[in-house]
Amino acid sequence: MLALRLTKDLLKDMKVAPVEDINAALFLSWHVNIYNLNKRKHIVFVNDLTRLAIIIDGIRTGQIERLKEKFMITLREYLLREGVNASLINRYFANSEEVVISKTNNRSVLGTMKEVTWFIEDDFHDNIERMKWLNRMIHKPIDYKEPINYFKESLWNNNNYNII
Repeated sequence: MLALRLTKDLLKDMKVAPVEDINAALFLSWHVNIYNLNKRKHIVFVNDLTRLAIIIDGIRTGQIERLKEKFMITLREYLLREGVNASLINRYFANSEEVVISKTNNRSVLGTMKEVTWFIEDDFHDNIERMKWLNRMIHKPIDYKEPINYFKESLWNNNNYNII
């Protein structure tokens, strides 16, 4: 089960009620927020375990199903462009077939999200290049590792798919 933990602002924008008290593996849990970048609305996803950041745009108010769909497509495309083995990506998605919307529950992840969304303007041509740059920033909560490398390592560990 994949858990998308939306901030209050995004819950309001998507017009959706969150499910209370869900237990999901940290590796399958993402904090999600809305922010403006280059004068356009973007949605940022940050993985709870690895702090991997995924950014999407083109989502309008109330399009929660489109948000889920575009997140999955963008995550797959980004991981493939980073050289991740397709079978590992498929295993991650096999564990993510059910998607549940919940409220945020981790201030550390929210802090990382604030760092990721620090800039309100940039000159990247597309989100993939932007994500490649963002996911090479080191973060203290993951022992000063790069999120993309930590995510790749975590794909191999079967324990990351289990609820703790």
